[in-house]
Amino acid sequence: MKRVLFLINDLGGGGAERVLVNLANNLDKKKFDVTIQTIFDCGVNIQDIHSDVKYIPGFKKTFKGNVIIFRLFSPRFLYKYFVKEDYDIVVGFLEGVVSRIVSGCPNNDTKKVVWIHSGCDTESFLYAFGSKEKLKKAYNSIDKIICVADTVKDNFTSLFDIKIPVETLYNVNETDKIKNLSIEPTEKEFDNECFNIISVGRLIDVKGYDRLVSIHKRLLDNGIKNKVYVFGEGERGEQLKHQAKQLGVSDSFCFMGFSSNPYKYVSKADLFVCSSRREGFSTAVTEALLCGTPVVSTNVSGAFELLGYNNEYGIVTENDEDALYNAIFEILSDKSILKYYKQKANERGCAFDKSITVKAVEEMLEKL
Repeated sequence: MKRVLFLINDLGGGGAERVLVNLANNLDKKKFDVTIQTIFDCGVNIQDIHSDVKYIPGFKKTFKGNVIIFRLFSPRFLYKYFVKEDYDIVVGFLEGVVSRIVSGCPNNDTKKVVWIHSGCDTESFLYAFGSKEKLKKAYNSIDKIICVADTVKDNFTSLFDIKIPVETLYNVNETDKIKNLSIEPTEKEFDNECFNIISVGRLIDVKGYDRLVSIHKRLLDNGIKNKVYVFGEGERGEQLKHQAKQLGVSDSFCFMGFSSNPYKYVSKADLFVCSSRREGFSTAVTEALLCGTPVVSTNVSGAFELLGYNNEYGIVTENDEDALYNAIFEILSDKSILKYYKQKANERGCAFDKSITVKAVEEMLEKL
């Protein structure tokens, strides 16, 4: 049995954090002794860790400037500070701080793996490392780099001269759980007199919800009756609510807050929209497909892999407001298109069944 440690910043409400818990819970415990360790002991996903997965909490509270503070110490010092036991495999499940820490593992018998979830630019990647040279040194000391999409892999390898193997493995979702939760009744009934659009994500700039508020207003002005429901919380929440108020759509653009089960709404919505400016491999889009809900997404990392390079399973638009508006207007103007993509969403969701994605990760870990 291999002892595996997954290291991550925290277990907040983001997609990567949820994916890690899904993966750790579903790895074969006859083959792997699994531990999750956080730098900061916080996040809604902690409660979902199964009893057969060990959890090691970090600092009780996050603190401002932690990335800059961690940069003052060497990766080896940070590794020895945080990791107190020996493991066969140590995994940094996010780019940045945890990947830098894992690169400092002093044990030559321990295999080191890091996950990259984001299709970031050079500056974003470098923030935790301080320089391109330090980043390259850290990543070239790793045994395997995992990217969540081919587009993420292509972006990363084009930015940096990394000599070690880089592989794509898709995110693990709790497919059975999602499907069971999706059939539960909702507390709030959708309006049958209009189209109901839904999105799930943090209320932060990168998710592009300011664009979705504007699009919602434009659809109404052009005769498409619709309501939008956004599930999530974040720093841009008040600004977005103010924007909706300024446009006079506060009653029809609904901020639903965080929900442990948005799937019961996703499955009953007419359309799921990913308005993001940047993604790695959208967990929310994957979950929408599992719920059988048609999807329109901006062209972010992973969008074509999820929805097809020729819009086979959903619609991918250019990453700007006008293109996204036009695609949503088109699909809502023709119910036959909406019906077609509902069928294709159900079909595509099967490709991301956890039995497939978990097995791929297990095979990678066994081969190290």
